[in-house]
Amino acid sequence: MSAAWIIPFILLGGALQSVGAAMNGQLHRSLENAWLASAVSFALITFFFTGMFLVLPHPLPSMKGLADMPWWAPIGGLVGAVQVYAGLTLVSRVGAGPFVAMTVSASLIASLVIDHFGLLRMDTHPLNAPRVIGALLLIGGAVLIGKF
Repeated sequence: MSAAWIIPFILLGGALQSVGAAMNGQLHRSLENAWLASAVSFALITFFFTGMFLVLPHPLPSMKGLADMPWWAPIGGLVGAVQVYAGLTLVSRVGAGPFVAMTVSASLIASLVIDHFGLLRMDTHPLNAPRVIGALLLIGGAVLIGKF
């Protein structure tokens, strides 16, 4: 992916999180069972990415890459499933705006901690005053969205 598409693709992904949360809420409402709705959602995801892998199978992982992979790396999808399940079951209770505002705020706080300490093998990006102010502004916005 060229550098010119990185920011627009990230913004698209962020916008689609809100759309996905609302869609998952309706899926849950229609299927009634949150576990079934989650299974349907992830079955479609699995089908899509398996198809993409079959179309674009290269590069394949190297033995060194597999040996160096941390044990917890494959669990990332399961961690993401918590967000999907929350969207399925909670977005209709609080609304898409507050749901995404809280999600983004919590994600930002966790990201700042990960960056500051270099957790999960990430490069370090020390916490500083502008980053803290930005986080506080985002959290303030989330509070306002949730309250009004």
